Amino acid sequence: MEADMMSLQYITHEWIEQPIFSTRAHVFQIDPNTKKNWVPTSKHAVTVSYFYDSTRNVYRIISLDGSKAIINSTITPNMTFTKTSHKFGQWADSRANTVYGLGFSSEAHLSKFAEKFVEFKEAARLAKEKSQEKMELTSSPSQESATDLQSPVTPESINGTDDRVTPDAVFNAESRPEPNAVPFPHSSTSITKHWEAELAALKGNNAKLTAALLESTANVKQWKQQLAAYQDEAERLHKRVTELECVSAQTSIIKTQKTELNQTIEELEAELRAKEQELEKLKEEVENANQLQEQKDSLAQKLQEKELRNTELEAQLSDLEQRLENSQLEGESFRKSLRSLLDLLDGKIFELTELRDALAKLIESGSS
Repeated sequence: MEADMMSLQYITHEWIEQPIFSTRAHVFQIDPNTKKNWVPTSKHAVTVSYFYDSTRNVYRIISLDGSKAIINSTITPNMTFTKTSHKFGQWADSRANTVYGLGFSSEAHLSKFAEKFVEFKEAARLAKEKSQEKMELTSSPSQESATDLQSPVTPESINGTDDRVTPDAVFNAESRPEPNAVPFPHSSTSITKHWEAELAALKGNNAKLTAALLESTANVKQWKQQLAAYQDEAERLHKRVTELECVSAQTSIIKTQKTELNQTIEELEAELRAKEQELEKLKEEVENANQLQEQKDSLAQKLQEKELRNTELEAQLSDLEQRLENSQLEGESFRKSLRSLLDLLDGKIFELTELRDALAKLIESGSS
């Protein structure tokens, strides 16, 4: 229960801070038992961001998996980010007494994250030095928090003697090409293949639309949480402004703080308006997805009608082929009959010719 409360406090605070750099990676932690093997803390790639806490003047690395904070690491000057392969890097957090590992999809993303780590580490060092100088000038006693006084933990002390284990995971995703258009065929078999290809394309588009709809729904829930956090922060800042206005001492400092708080409130209100616009866009995308679903259903109905029509045409084609075959057989039989009749006529004509010649001879012999 205590761990859940701590996680809730982290999450609530994260929305108030401003992300200054974000990327996506697979998150791992060192196994507390073996101190050598990596244990994945996220099932898939999640957003990993650098945050700047202006109230404490510190930089932090934060990653959320749903509502669970899987990374909440404050950057200190003694931290070191180490590249153990061309897509994997790690750093030790003495406060959490663990080592975090990140697996990126490309070497460029890893290099960019490492550059930001060095940059914000240097900024944290300068901020700490300025804070110490300020405390020395004011001669006010200071003490570091208990978490800053913990003994530092290096990657070597947790992993052992230079034991670096890179998780065997694939982070590159292959895009699937869109189906090509199929020309309208003329034969019944080609028509069936054409509509099968159309149906496969519709199924692919439907899967993409479903995934986009789920992602949009998740983004809407996340942004609603952000909006609620921004509203709470705005109310807190308004109360703080009211309290500062009631204080009579140090008028110039109070006015400066009031101006800064008003600017912060204006920035938060601008962000709220931007988030509201994004929500409206998401709603439009959801409506478009519904329209595409209706179009898909209509095309599926047309496909069924075309298949029925295709079945009817195939039956008619089979009937015509049978009739044609019967007609060809009848024609062949008729031609055979004609040939027989022609042969018979040739025989009769030959006999008549012989009879004529015989009669002619009789007539000639009688007249002589």
